[in-house]
Amino acid sequence: MKLYLAAFFFCLLTSAPSQAQYRVILDTDIDSDVDDVEALAMLHTLADRQKIQLLGVIVTSDDPYAATCVDVINTHLGRPELPVGFLKNQPVLKNHSRYTRQLTEEFPHTLATHEAAPDATGLYRKLLSESPDASVVIVTVGHLTSLQNLLQSKGDGYSPLNGQELVRKKVARWLCMGGYFPEGKEANFYRPDPLSTVYCLQVWEKPVVFAGWEVGQPIVTGGEHLKKRLSPASPVYRAYELYNNFAGRASWDQVAVLLLMEESERYFATETQGYCHVNDDGSNRWVPGPQANKQHAYVKFRPGASSEEIARLMDDMVKK
Repeated sequence: MKLYLAAFFFCLLTSAPSQAQYRVILDTDIDSDVDDVEALAMLHTLADRQKIQLLGVIVTSDDPYAATCVDVINTHLGRPELPVGFLKNQPVLKNHSRYTRQLTEEFPHTLATHEAAPDATGLYRKLLSESPDASVVIVTVGHLTSLQNLLQSKGDGYSPLNGQELVRKKVARWLCMGGYFPEGKEANFYRPDPLSTVYCLQVWEKPVVFAGWEVGQPIVTGGEHLKKRLSPASPVYRAYELYNNFAGRASWDQVAVLLLMEESERYFATETQGYCHVNDDGSNRWVPGPQANKQHAYVKFRPGASSEEIARLMDDMVKK
């Protein structure tokens, strides 16, 4: 069964605040790909339009410049105070990105180093505990290690609730860029921490909408149109220049952000009759039929939806 997104979200969120009041946390693995950059920039634009309140960014990456790169973008787009959390206690950190170090070195930022960033779990808990009930949308565009750590966390100074209780109380829904539907294997689910995907989908009880690889793949952003729109003084411009010199790139992460917008209804419908099962290797399949404590959906293109039109909408959301 397919439902339009607006109707689906209304059914899920009748007790939640209006869209203008959505409080959003982005969880990103910004490093190896560049779609994270535009996804973050789109969230800033939604915040500028007062469609969302952007609470903070969780960086789930082993790149030591990833957190400061996020802070560069936040600073450039007018939110230098936006908190950035980093996945701490990783055995090895390595700069493997084409742009994170360069953006950190070339643009102003307020976060000195990844070491100065708060721990991802602590920031998650702080932001959730300070939010009204059922008001937060978590958008994940990377692997799910930090989300797993949140779900496994114990009560602390921010809240006596454990992680699952805190999520159950404060989160409205989860928008997840991950998986391949109806069946397949996708990087965010299997690399580098597939068991975090298994765990999160096992214990998560709130609504979750998956934007699979197959949806973002044909939507090519970051080409000549974006290059002409942006100033070379923009870190978003610089990231795409360093990544592939505006040759264009699939828009997996941006789809998850687009689902926050009313315009997404024109392009996508949701499959709701079933749930996503993930194997230990990170491969997934959609299982038809109900499952206790599962409110899963995945997005599909509506017939006639234009990937070029969607790409233009995404590129146009980046502040010049």
